[in-house]
Amino acid sequence: MNSDDATSTTITLRALEGRPLSDAAIRGMVEATANAIAERQGLRVQALRSEADRIHVTLPVGRLAAIGFAAELRRLTTRWYTQKFGAQTLWGEALEEGEEWKRA
Repeated sequence: MNSDDATSTTITLRALEGRPLSDAAIRGMVEATANAIAERQGLRVQALRSEADRIHVTLPVGRLAAIGFAAELRRLTTRWYTQKFGAQTLWGEALEEGEEWKRA
């Protein structure tokens, strides 16, 4: 990720199930992780806003780099959450068309 890009992009990572960020401790960890990823990449988080089911992060990068950032945020926070709480996922799993039976 290059902090010299003139473009800013806001990414949103949204939970597919529930409202995991309504818990202050989980929200705090997700926000801290977002800031840590940005710092590690030499970026400044331009804006960060959380809601009960999502986090919005604005970065001084293009869309492709922001998507990579979101993927890393999801990976790291899911790993932390599953290790800490023994749950399968923090953000939920997307189902392919025709896989609705998995939720029945």
